[in-house]
Amino acid sequence: MSKLRPLHDRIIVKRLEEERVSAGGIVIPDSATEKQTRGKVIAAGEGRILEDGKVRPMSVKVGEVVLFGKYSGQDIKIDGEELVFLKEDDVVAVIEG
Repeated sequence: MSKLRPLHDRIIVKRLEEERVSAGGIVIPDSATEKQTRGKVIAAGEGRILEDGKVRPMSVKVGEVVLFGKYSGQDIKIDGEELVFLKEDDVVAVIEG
């Protein structure tokens, strides 16, 4: 994959695959599943530039798994890999553990 470095308070997330088999063993087709709203942060900017010129560091870090809004960010395909570009404000939680 190309090296990407998001600017300011932006992050790049790779959606995590969701389970495609129901509890009863029924395989769910791709067309019946919704886009996953959790993913792994693969790149993060330096932080938001405040009005006084200082930089507020990012609260999410590369490697963390995050939850984000269903319609947040911009989907993009780079080198055959589907990624989501988000602002830090679009992240609603970090999944720990």
